[in-house]
Amino acid sequence: MSKQTKTPVLELNDVSVIYKRAGQKAVHAVNKVSLSLEQGSSLGIVGESGCGKTSLARTIMGLHPPHGGKLLFEGKNIATFNRREHAQYRRKVQMIFQDAAGSLNPRMTARQTIEEVLRVHRICRPDEVKAQINILLERVALPEKILNVYPREMSGGQCQRVSIARCLALAPEVIIADEPVSALDVSVQARILNLLHRLQQDLNLSVILISHDLAVVRHICDHAIVMNQGIFVETGRTINILENPQHPYTKTLLAAVPDVKRGLATRK
Repeated sequence: MSKQTKTPVLELNDVSVIYKRAGQKAVHAVNKVSLSLEQGSSLGIVGESGCGKTSLARTIMGLHPPHGGKLLFEGKNIATFNRREHAQYRRKVQMIFQDAAGSLNPRMTARQTIEEVLRVHRICRPDEVKAQINILLERVALPEKILNVYPREMSGGQCQRVSIARCLALAPEVIIADEPVSALDVSVQARILNLLHRLQQDLNLSVILISHDLAVVRHICDHAIVMNQGIFVETGRTINILENPQHPYTKTLLAAVPDVKRGLATRK
């Protein structure tokens, strides 16, 4: 009997993203890239600013339609989704932004931010909202006293944890983390990465981590893709790419992080 192949939760086939402005040459931000993301797996997409990784993330989120290729979610082309299916897709695929404070409403407390998601999407009954908020706080390791605090009164790490709690409120299957720690202090970065790694394992989440730093991707991603000028130049297990990079661009990225190999022992 042949072994059954599991359908990837997310799959891209020759996806392109093109920006066009009147009187200007079209810019190919993403050029015919393909990837496959299994349920419960973690994938890092690494490259310098302007390489196309954020454009790719926004396309996966449905914020930019692809100009070519197919984006499949659980085996179905999202271009064929009706309104109800699109709404479900937006719930199941969530994004964590680089500027956590900027992604939060400055006029809403942490409680209001999380509560709004639960009520608008009818995640639970009204009498269950308080208990659900407490569960979410516990998952992101925030104290209950944070609930009455506004974003301007929070640290960067606290804002990012509230942002993650807001995502988790929708019970997503896929989380796209776009440079989630680059705006944070170095002392806080590892804590947020460890939190994402724990959530990925505990909740069987599929995670796409976008970063310019291979050392960051090393913390939580089993596989990695190196992206340059809109294309994937190298793919493979993260540990293999770090120990034995094949493409000159990957080697350049590694050379910019001189201590990356010294931390390999933490992943072995």
